[in-house]
Amino acid sequence: MMPMRYPIRTCGLLLTCAVLAACGSQAPVDAPTPSAQTATSMNSESRQDFGATVVEIPKPEPKWDPYEDIATVDWTPMDLSSGKAWLSCDRDYEAKGDGEALVSLGFSSLWKQMQPCRDEGVVRIRYRGKISSDFTGLVQRVADMGDTLGIKSRILDIDSSGGQVEDAIRAGDAMAESGWMIWVREDAVCHSSCVLILAAGDMRMIAGPVGIHRMLRIGSKATSRAELNQELREIHEQLNLYLQRNGAATTIADLMMTVPNRSLRLLTAQELDLFGLAGRNAAEDDLDRIRLARKCGEAFVRRQDAFFRDYNLLCVTPGEEVAGMGECGRDLKQRYGFPDRNCPADGPLSEYD
Repeated sequence: MMPMRYPIRTCGLLLTCAVLAACGSQAPVDAPTPSAQTATSMNSESRQDFGATVVEIPKPEPKWDPYEDIATVDWTPMDLSSGKAWLSCDRDYEAKGDGEALVSLGFSSLWKQMQPCRDEGVVRIRYRGKISSDFTGLVQRVADMGDTLGIKSRILDIDSSGGQVEDAIRAGDAMAESGWMIWVREDAVCHSSCVLILAAGDMRMIAGPVGIHRMLRIGSKATSRAELNQELREIHEQLNLYLQRNGAATTIADLMMTVPNRSLRLLTAQELDLFGLAGRNAAEDDLDRIRLARKCGEAFVRRQDAFFRDYNLLCVTPGEEVAGMGECGRDLKQRYGFPDRNCPADGPLSEYD
C-alpha cells in the first residue's frame, strides 16, 4: 500500500495552525513599561538618544464656559436666599411701590404672580441683595416666564453691593439675550460685580452711585503676589471678553485693577457714558438698527437716532430721578412721532407706551 502524502502547502498550513494553537493557549503578558528614571538612564548610557523619557502630563482643568446653560432654563425648585425681590406690573414705583414680595422661584408660583402683568405687558423686578447663583436663576426664570406669557418689557430695578464675578457674568449674558432695562434708582447703589449687570442691559437708567474695585475670587487660595496676580489675570481675561461682547469698554476692567478690593471708586456720569454703562447699550443698539431698518425702514431708524440724541441731552442729567427720566422720554417721544403708526411696538422706550 502506498504511503499517504500531503501536498507541501497542506503541511505548511497544519504546522502554522499548530503553532498558533500553542501560542493561543498561553496567557498574554504585558510588556514592562520602564519608569521615567529607568528610561532616562537608558538614554544617558546609550550612544543614541531616542527621547524615551516618560513624563506624566497632568490633565488640564476644564475651563468655565460663559455660555453654558444660558439657553436652557433650569426650573428645579429653589428659593431666593442671597437677597430680597419684589414683583410689580407697573413702572411707577413712586405711586405703586415695589410690588409684591417674591419668595419662591418655582414655576407655578412665578406663573401665578406674573399673570396680572400680561395686560400691562411689563414686569418690574425690584432686587436688593448680592449677585449670586440664585440671582441668575431669578432673571433667567422671569425672562422665560415672560416669554411664556407674552410679556416683552422687563425691568430690573437693582440695589446691590456686588457678589461673585462668575455669577454676574452668567446673569449678564442671560439678560443680554432676553431684553432687560436696568434701573439704579436714587435710593439704590450698584457696586463691584453689579457693574457687569449694568453692562448687559439694553437700556440703563442710573440715578444712584455706581462703584468699582478689584474683583477677587471667593475662597482664593493665593499665598503670594504671583499667585494672586495669576488669579487676577484670569478674572481680567474673563471681564475683557464679557465687556466686549456686551458693548462696554474694556477700560473698566483695567480701571478695576487699580482699586483695592476693600476700597471703592465711584464713577462719574461722564465715565458711565464713556464706558458704555449708561443709556442705550451700543451692542444692542447696532443690532436693533439692522433689525429695524429691515422691518420699519431707514427713515424710522434716523428718527429714532434723533430722539435718543435729544433724550440723552435733555432727559438724562446727574441727580435726576429714574421716574423723571422715563416721564421726560415719554413726552419727548411725541415730538418725534412715536409710537409709530406702522411700527407701534418698535419705537424707543417702548416700555413706556
